[in-house]
Amino acid sequence: MADLKQYFPMIQDRKEVLAKIHDKVELLKLFYSWTEEQQEEFLDFCTGVRGPRMLYDAFFKEVMNPESAPERLNEFLSLILGTPVRIHAVLPNDSTRLADESSLLITDIVVELKDESLANVEVQKIGYKFPGERSACYSADLLLRQYKRVRSKKRKKFSYRDIKSVYNIVLFESSPEEFHKFPNVYIHRSEQKSDTGIKIELLQKYVFIPIDIFKKTQHNKNITGKLNAWLMFFSAEEPEEIVKLIQAYPQFKPMYEETYEMCRNMEEIMGLFSKELRELDRNTVQLMIDEMQEDLEQKKAELKKQKNVAEAERLRADRLEESERQKSEQLEQALRRIAELEEQKG
Repeated sequence: MADLKQYFPMIQDRKEVLAKIHDKVELLKLFYSWTEEQQEEFLDFCTGVRGPRMLYDAFFKEVMNPESAPERLNEFLSLILGTPVRIHAVLPNDSTRLADESSLLITDIVVELKDESLANVEVQKIGYKFPGERSACYSADLLLRQYKRVRSKKRKKFSYRDIKSVYNIVLFESSPEEFHKFPNVYIHRSEQKSDTGIKIELLQKYVFIPIDIFKKTQHNKNITGKLNAWLMFFSAEEPEEIVKLIQAYPQFKPMYEETYEMCRNMEEIMGLFSKELRELDRNTVQLMIDEMQEDLEQKKAELKKQKNVAEAERLRADRLEESERQKSEQLEQALRRIAELEEQKG
């Protein structure tokens, strides 16, 4: 097993981490409020037994901060979008943005690119139901946000040509079931196109990256290309994977160093880890709600189908009963007619 401490000497050992936790009552209480599995996960990434999960909100925002290290997000977005990208400005999260959906996102970074297009980078820990519908809503919200900003800035000179593309880039740590129908594909790019081939710029573009599927496709393989190196950086947990990554691409080593420096501040890192656990709990609850809602809709559909079948059977029984009644009446009429004829003959 690779020893990450050889590469990152600032990594603490287990005894040192536990000593810091036991040194303060509030930290000790917090630590024992976690499950044993959560405690071990925390100790493992602090001590280098396993790599830090770079898709954790705090780690991702630290190493991919577009204000302090724009070149990192520039490179990642350039590779994802297939064209050179330079971040022009970091936009604050809009307070009006789909407030009821805000807890669904672990990370949400909105940037304006040099060409004035907007890119929204999201990290989702759990793959929710209806990923396309959700992303379409986020994208529409982002497009409207750009429209308002540009129209306010241009005023009477405003033209719809001033509205640029909006990119919604979603990284799934655990992807929704739709993506597992494509077990060998880990980047899905999508945009609206006409079935006739007519060129109409519809502005909304999407990139979906199921990190869990990437990990499966790369098992025991060499890292091929810079984009795969970035995805390995976001997904690697085994020390051997991290060592392989930083040996092939040394640019990632400073990012790990920043993360392990964060781990030395016990109050901060425990607070951030607790926040991740709370977000995960909320996300899990939301997923359960989605699943229960979907199950409820399915049961409603089944009940409606059963009701329709029962109604059809009832109508069929009514028709049979009516048919039998009519036959009975016809038989009675025939018997009466026979009796009348016999009486006439006598």
